Amino acid sequence: MEKLVVLSGAGISAESGIKTFRDSDGLWENYPVEEVATADSWYSYGRKALMLDFYNQRRRQLRDAAPNLAHKTVADLEKYFDVTVATQNIDNLHERAGSTNVIHLHGELTKARGEYSDYYTAQDIGYQDILIGSKTAKGEQLRPHIVWFGEAVPELDKAARAVGNADILVIVGTSLAVYPAAGLVHYTKTGCRVYLIDPKDVSSSVRFTHIKEKATVGMQQLRNQLIKTI
Repeated sequence: MEKLVVLSGAGISAESGIKTFRDSDGLWENYPVEEVATADSWYSYGRKALMLDFYNQRRRQLRDAAPNLAHKTVADLEKYFDVTVATQNIDNLHERAGSTNVIHLHGELTKARGEYSDYYTAQDIGYQDILIGSKTAKGEQLRPHIVWFGEAVPELDKAARAVGNADILVIVGTSLAVYPAAGLVHYTKTGCRVYLIDPKDVSSSVRFTHIKEKATVGMQQLRNQLIKTI
């Protein structure tokens, strides 16, 4: 069975009504990114309550959202390929659609960990709010399990290994100008077939087949195309 890796970004969840990254105006859901998505904002500038409220709102939004056809098509590909999803998104829509092997590069909205604890100590909290005073069993303040600007990306090496072993690489919802996807594509082995689903023109030093559609339409087209080659 061929190995297929999907690199997904905000564009795949946008059709479910989720905003997972900054817009062109430098705001994320009307919040300045530097206030709600940087490590300094939490650890140095005392914006913990603001940040907790922001991610609590995102968690409630996610609770009411549903996977769209693009997420479901990615999950359906597991019938035909050995699929790994490496997503920049912090939502759980890939898992809820049925994907069983998902690498979250930027963390997960439905998890939390102690503010000074290791990344891999995160615990599931579902869609519950995190408040000032919400503590781990050891008495440590909980923080969102998000990779903020200024922090390392612990799962990046795992994603790079997956891309390096891939026979097919699918990039959807993120352009080749957005990292880490832009860097990960350079780990592909000789002979890997690369597909990019994006309604806009994209230029890159990497050779790829461009499907100029939004995620839901493009994933359906690609699925049908790939199945014919099996």
